[in-house]
Amino acid sequence: MSGDFRLVDVELDETSIQARGADVEHERRVAIFDLLEANSFRPVQSPGGPYVLRLALEEGRLVFDVLTEARAPHGRVILSLTPFRKIIKDYFLVCDSYYEAIRSAPPAQIEAIDMGRRGLHNEGSEVLRERLKDKIELDHDTARRLFTLICALHARDDPGRA
Repeated sequence: MSGDFRLVDVELDETSIQARGADVEHERRVAIFDLLEANSFRPVQSPGGPYVLRLALEEGRLVFDVLTEARAPHGRVILSLTPFRKIIKDYFLVCDSYYEAIRSAPPAQIEAIDMGRRGLHNEGSEVLRERLKDKIELDHDTARRLFTLICALHARDDPGRA
């Protein structure tokens, strides 16, 4: 078990998620697939994995339940959503514009919106890495994919989103 610092499964708490449009559901499936293909997930002071991660929202907080591959509890990290709220809200707005643009906008406009979307995604992943730095070490790509999943969970928490 020693030294294998990676995720082998990711579960999203179904009570924390709301059915979304096809575009968002596709992004979520792709994020999980890509995350499981390549990731770096190292709980501080852990002897090694691999790990299973359960993501949930509980009482307005983001919960990372870390389990062993055999699904035995390995640790729990709870983060406030406050540092993520504005980024997630802006990210949803830009994503909505992006999905609309890919249906009818010229390529230059789609590219400009996508650059903004990627910038917000990078910002969210850096906030995540910073908030987890003393608890779980993540590489950039793992943080980006986890940020996508956090957005999927957070969608239910935003009553203006359907």
